[in-house]
Amino acid sequence: MPSSARPYRSVLYIPASKSRALEKAKTLPVDAIIFDLEDAVTPAEKANARTLLADALAVGGFGNRVRLVRINGLDTEWGRDDAIAARDMECDAILLPKVGSPDDVDALAAITGDSRVWAMMETPQGMLNAHAIAAHPLVEGFVLGTNDLAKDLNTRFRADREPLITGLGLCLLAAKAEGVIVIDGVYNAFKDDAGLEIECNQGRDMGFDGKSLIHPAQVEITNRAFAPSPDEIELARRQIAAFEETEASGQGVAVVDGRIVENLHVATARELLAKAEMIVALQAG
Repeated sequence: MPSSARPYRSVLYIPASKSRALEKAKTLPVDAIIFDLEDAVTPAEKANARTLLADALAVGGFGNRVRLVRINGLDTEWGRDDAIAARDMECDAILLPKVGSPDDVDALAAITGDSRVWAMMETPQGMLNAHAIAAHPLVEGFVLGTNDLAKDLNTRFRADREPLITGLGLCLLAAKAEGVIVIDGVYNAFKDDAGLEIECNQGRDMGFDGKSLIHPAQVEITNRAFAPSPDEIELARRQIAAFEETEASGQGVAVVDGRIVENLHVATARELLAKAEMIVALQAG
C-alpha cells in the first residue's frame, strides 16, 4: 500500500512514441508520469513506442517521479505484448485501461506476475465494481478516465461535472476504503487556466489525491491546488500544539479558532504536515 504522505498532485501523460517528450519529462516538476502506449500512440507506432520506452526507462533520469506505464487493453492486438514488455521495464506500476472487474486485473497478473497495477476507471461497469477492484491485492491506484466515462454515459459537458459525480464518488469511496491512490481525470482545455483551477479545487475538495494532466502547462496550477496551502499548514501546527498542550495538562478539550480539536483532527493535521514535508523533500531532490 502506498504511503499516504507521498504526493501525487500532478500525474502527466507522456506519449511513449516521442523521444523528445520522454526527455522533457525528466525536467518537469510532476509527481508522477504516465508513459502512454495506448491512446497517445498510433497503431503504426505501437511496437516502436514499446521499444523506445523500455530503453528510456532503462537509461533512467526520472528522479523521484512515480513511473506508470499505460499499456493497451488485453483485448487489443497490442495488449499482451505491451504487458510482457512492461513487466520487465524500470517502472513502478502498470496502468491497465478500462478495468471493469477484478478479473481484468487477474488477466494482467497472469502475464505480469506480482507487478503493481493501477486501474483506469473509465466505464460504468468499472464504477459499479470499484470496491472489488480497489480491494484486489495488486491494485495500488486508480486513474479516472472521465472522457471515456462521459462518452459511455452520453452526458453533456458541464463545468461542475454534475453528470459524472456519482461515478467519481463511487471510485473515491472505494479507493479510500481500501487505501489506494485515486487520481482525478484530465481537464481537456489546456489553455484555460481558470477552468483548470476550478476543476482542480473541486477534485481536491472531493478528496482526490491529484489530477491527471495532458500538457505541461497545467502542472503549476495543479501542484498548487493539491498541495497543502500555507494557511492549512499553519492551522495544522496550531491544532497539534493545542491538542498536545491540553493533553499534557489534563484539562478540558483543545480549542483552536473556536473549534474543538479531537484525535481525528490531529491525525489529519499530522498527515497534512507529512505531505508538505514530502513535497519539499521531493522538490529538493
